[in-house]
Amino acid sequence: MVEDVRSSPPAAAAEPHFLIVTYPAQGHINPARHLARRLLRATGARVTISTAVSAFRKMFPEAAVAGAGDDAGEGHRDASGVWYVPYSDGYDGGFDRAVHDHTHYLTQVKLVGSRTLSGVLTRLPAAGKPVTLVVYTLLLSWVAGVARSHGVPAALYWIQPASVLAAYLHFFRGTGGLDKAVAAASGDPMAVVEVPGLPSPVRIRDLPSFIVSTSGDDPYAFVSDMFRELVDMLGREDSPSVLANTFDAMEPDAVASLQEHGVDLVPVGPVLSFLDDAPAKTVAGNNDLFKNDGSGYLEWLDTQEPASVVYISFGSLSMMSKRQIEEVAMAMSESGRPFLWVLREDNRRSEGGGADIAGGERGMVVEWCDQVRVLSHPSVACFVTHCGWNSTLESVACGVPVVGVPQWTDQGTNAWLVERLGTGVRVTVGDKEDGGVVDAGELRRCIDFATSEMVRAKATLWREKARAAAAEGGSSERNLRAFVAK
Repeated sequence: MVEDVRSSPPAAAAEPHFLIVTYPAQGHINPARHLARRLLRATGARVTISTAVSAFRKMFPEAAVAGAGDDAGEGHRDASGVWYVPYSDGYDGGFDRAVHDHTHYLTQVKLVGSRTLSGVLTRLPAAGKPVTLVVYTLLLSWVAGVARSHGVPAALYWIQPASVLAAYLHFFRGTGGLDKAVAAASGDPMAVVEVPGLPSPVRIRDLPSFIVSTSGDDPYAFVSDMFRELVDMLGREDSPSVLANTFDAMEPDAVASLQEHGVDLVPVGPVLSFLDDAPAKTVAGNNDLFKNDGSGYLEWLDTQEPASVVYISFGSLSMMSKRQIEEVAMAMSESGRPFLWVLREDNRRSEGGGADIAGGERGMVVEWCDQVRVLSHPSVACFVTHCGWNSTLESVACGVPVVGVPQWTDQGTNAWLVERLGTGVRVTVGDKEDGGVVDAGELRRCIDFATSEMVRAKATLWREKARAAAAEGGSSERNLRAFVAK
């Protein structure tokens, strides 16, 4: 006898629940939080971020004391409505780069993280909150296997520009002989190479540092192998979709090249919370790994003339040598311009007290700040930056011209892209024998160029393009909705 299926309605599908797994560094956590809030706005679904215990404790010390990060329970919910459930990477006390080994850490995070993240994916369904999609950031490709073992689909969240992913893909695949051309350049930073998907000219210095390093004792050489594994994964039949924090108008050639070479790339950027939230809500949800220096710097900005202040920050990881700090201080003294300078406490300590500087009458030096509020302030004229991708996107979305001082990883490519857009300029550094320092005169020259009417006009133009892409009905907003509807 055939059962009448009309009397047995199908079981309801699980409510969407996105789990975003991120590496415990500020430059990875920020875009993960921004994506979580964007998904929350676009779908109304439950969104959970999982980062390492050490980062969770810094972000939410009160919640950690209360046990919200323990094995039991659903975790902690922040002011924006995003949930947080940590995993252990085996370094719950935090990673100290002065003591610990990066290679060992990444081995441990894969070993311990696979086990503890699996526990997260087991506990959430038991709490009635099953995960329907796992999204993971860079350096965590092992997360896809953990998700697969739980029957949950996974997607990669690419938090660097599409141009960088195109460079890695074509280098490791040897497309057009790119790998051979890079080798033939013998480390000459000004040598020109052809990269499919990237408009010419592209110089060696414009490529990600992990594929052009010629040092046999490079402590980060293992990262190159991780990107090679990622490229190999993108060539498999079960390769994940790639959500990219960029937008179609910004990198059309790189996006097209990746898609033509089989990568299911979905541009969803710029993924920045301040484009979605009211200012008060953005501030309420700010849980950085570093503590802001109160609000005095914002009050100081209020006293400055419009488009007059030079904002200087080299991000959460980059370190400035004592000599470089001195050159920056000299440049600002000689320029006569007001400035706001972020110089982290760990950077000052590393210089043995020699970096104990003050802003003087025209400047202000802080240990950390709310960068979006600074870049959004009308008194800011330009941004001297290491060109991390988060900072680059924020400068574009705020319409602030850039002076790029790239140091490693994707930063050279980001600076190249800034110059392609016309929204800033890259400094010329001194010889390696001289420490690769940017001297005061070069920094002053670049600041003068970045604050010119021509560059300011370009920055304003790209500000509108970036905001249009992220707005309701914009290209990236449509792309994200289409992706989650699959």
